[in-house]
Parts: sequence; C-alpha cells; structure tokens
Amino acid sequence: MASVIGAMALLAFTPLAAQADPVERCKLNVKSIGELSGLASDGSKMYATNDGGTKLTVSVLNKECKVEATITNKTDPFDVEDMARTKDGTLWLADTGDNGKKRETVALHALTPDGKSTLYRLSYPDGQHDAEALLMDKNGVPFLVTKEPFGPAQVFKPEGTLASPGPTKLAKVGALDFKTTDTPGGPTSVPHAISTILVTGGAVSADGTVVALRTYTDAYLYSAPDGDIVAALGREPVRVPLPNEPQGETIAFEPDGTLLTGSEGVGQPIRAIAGAAAMVAPKPQAGGNPAAAGSAGGANAAGPGTSDDSGFPTWAAVVIGVLVVLGGVAFMGRGRKRAR
Repeated sequence: MASVIGAMALLAFTPLAAQADPVERCKLNVKSIGELSGLASDGSKMYATNDGGTKLTVSVLNKECKVEATITNKTDPFDVEDMARTKDGTLWLADTGDNGKKRETVALHALTPDGKSTLYRLSYPDGQHDAEALLMDKNGVPFLVTKEPFGPAQVFKPEGTLASPGPTKLAKVGALDFKTTDTPGGPTSVPHAISTILVTGGAVSADGTVVALRTYTDAYLYSAPDGDIVAALGREPVRVPLPNEPQGETIAFEPDGTLLTGSEGVGQPIRAIAGAAAMVAPKPQAGGNPAAAGSAGGANAAGPGTSDDSGFPTWAAVVIGVLVVLGGVAFMGRGRKRAR
C-alpha cells in the first residue's frame, strides 16, 4: 500500500534484511574526532571529519585508525555532518546541519588534498531542513537527504551547476518513508522508534552503482546500475543491521565494495562489512519501479515484528510520545554556532 505526500509517491517496501555482521577494523581513540560525522576511504586510507570545530579539518587515518596526516583550511564551517570523496581526491564536506532550523543557506566545501577549499552555498525551496546525509553521484552531482523525526526524509539536488559562493537553488526530487526496526542501538536520549528512522549518513560506491543510506541503527543499500540516484532510491533496498552503535552517523564504501560504519564517541570502533556492495542486485529488481525525478519512491523500511504494516507512517504513530518524552525535540538541539 502506497501513501502519498504532496506530489511524491512513497512506495511501500519491506526490504530484505541481509545476514551480515559488521567486523571491527579498529578503534578510533582520537579526541579530536570524538564526534565523528563524516567518513570516506580510498582503499588504503580513511578520511574522517568531526562534528564541530572552527576550521575545516579532515584526519587521514590508516587501517589501525591512527592519524597519519591532517588536511585543513581556515574556512569556519557551521555544522559539518557528512563527507564524500570523488575520484580526483577532493573531499566534499556537507556543512548542512541545522538543528534549530535557522540557516538561510547550507553549504558544501570542496577540500582538496593540499588544503584548498571552495565554498558552494545552497538554498532549499521550502524552508529550512536539517540534513546529515550527502550522496555524490558518479558525475559529481550532490544529493542531500534530510533528517526528519516527524515525516519522510526529503531528497534534494541542485537545480543547476553549482556556483561559488552561490547560493545555488535546490530542488526536491524525492522522499523516503522509513519504518522502525528492532536493531538495537542509537542514542539513549532518543526513543528507539525514532532512532531507527532518522537518516544520519549516506554514501555511493566508487563505481556509482550502489547507494547507501543509514539511520542510527541500520544501513539501506539501493541498486543504481545506471548511476541514477533518484531511480535507485525508488527501488527496494537491502537492509543491513548495524547493531549497538550508540550514535552511528557515518557510512562509506571502499573501492572494493566494503562498507564502513562508525559512531560518535572516543574509543568507538570503525566497523567493516566486506562485499556489502554485492548484496544489491546489479539491475532493477522486480516490483521496484524506478521513481522519476520529482517523484521519487521511498524505502518503507520494516524491521521484524516492529513495523506498522497498515500503511500508517511510523513517524505519525510516535509524534505525540516523542513530544512528551523529549520536551519539544530536545535531542535535536545540540549547541551550534550562530547561523550564517
């Protein structure tokens, strides 16, 4: 049963849950990355960025999670929440966090390995959003996926070529309506039903054929055989549980298809799932109709024994409880600098 919000159809899927146990690669015992929010990999090195700070900073890590180098730029970001790496080595930092919904624009920072940075401001067509997931397609087009406790996650892309400093207008191209799962984990300050539907990170495989989104508790892998992210998000995903990450906000692919995940907190592990990209069929799956641009389907992600199969969105069922428990969504209000 499909539900419709505005002009965007939300396709009702119950994704397969993959039997894959994340394996600890190393523990990230680095105080300067205590709030890990972005992760990327070139296969030999990992690149990590922190949630906060007064300048752009990316730590270059070996496979033992030891810092081997640091890439910095004096640009002062507002709230970096995700990161992607393109084939030329550029690190794209998604300065898109907006817990208080006060920013007139959000931004992408293109940081080169030698520390040069280019600013691209972006503006939403419908008001402020808090976004923690960046998807960069094989042509270098960025997509933002919002973090929504009370409704479907929204998918946006630039209307045209990115301009520096901009702003470039964003267009809404899709929506994703996740349902709750029973995967343990997530912040203790957030009701579990909410932890399992909040989108906290995104990644695209090196060849552009697999798209990944994660919540605090699960990853969702989508087939993108032609590199079309909007069409991919309209297909049935494979759900990969990421249990017991206390505040999991990062996800990345290595070139060989290994999936990496991590959580905020000093001493938390970076975990790997070998061959994750191969879990997704290399062609569109039967029943997963590609969503046209401007009408993207979504992943109604249902976990064993915890989903609402009536078609009633999970977010609506828990709104009242969340408002009572959290006192006005306090969990979304970590302190940030002034809006700019």
